[in-house]
Amino acid sequence: MTSTQPRIRIAEFYRQLIRDGHIVPGDRLPTVREMSEQHSAATATVRAAMGWLRVEGWIVTTQRGSFVAEQTTNAASPRDRLDRVRRRGSVLADGETKRVVGADLIVPPLYVAELFDQDPGAQVVRREYVVGSGAQRLALEVDWYPAEFAELVPDLLETVPGQRIGDQPGRGDDLLALIEAATGRTVRHGRDAMHGRAADQREANHLGIPTGAPILAGTHEWSDDDGVMVYGEWCLPQRLTIGYEYQL
Repeated sequence: MTSTQPRIRIAEFYRQLIRDGHIVPGDRLPTVREMSEQHSAATATVRAAMGWLRVEGWIVTTQRGSFVAEQTTNAASPRDRLDRVRRRGSVLADGETKRVVGADLIVPPLYVAELFDQDPGAQVVRREYVVGSGAQRLALEVDWYPAEFAELVPDLLETVPGQRIGDQPGRGDDLLALIEAATGRTVRHGRDAMHGRAADQREANHLGIPTGAPILAGTHEWSDDDGVMVYGEWCLPQRLTIGYEYQL
């Protein structure tokens, strides 16, 4: 976290704990006084930070204190997941699951081929999976990778990965870490785009919602100076919110 504003720093500290699954729905947060002492901040600053978390749906406050909201209403942004890979080696939070429903080498649509600077008819890796938490389906995602990555990281074409990173077994949520270790390349640039639209039949079936229901759809592009390493497409049910901070 790079923000110098204490209320933003404190709010993001607890967002990250919740996003990563270190504190879970129903867990009680420290009191305002305890937070004030822990973060060396005024109680008014802590209250302002908690106010942001309540507005965003991360926590609820009662006469008994502040608690992590029982119903998940927020989702990690691509930037959050990339940050989690850097910190923990995984795109998933504690308690999240990823069910891979497709992993193939295919000739992609033209717009994907152009992103990877591919010749017409050349193949790329396409991986499709559903991210969940308990009984909730949080996102449907499709990730695209250059075909040569599959030669170095065979897990890209597996639905139950088994590669290793050092002495650690592959989990299926650490593919970017495996790719960076195998290729010597590191994601340096990212770009996200989002828009609201209706779910098509495939998306609705995977998310457990009616066809035509509103969703938040988005894309992300992760690259280094040599080109795009991962292009992702994803969609979330309407109950979920993505939020992030930025500095100008």
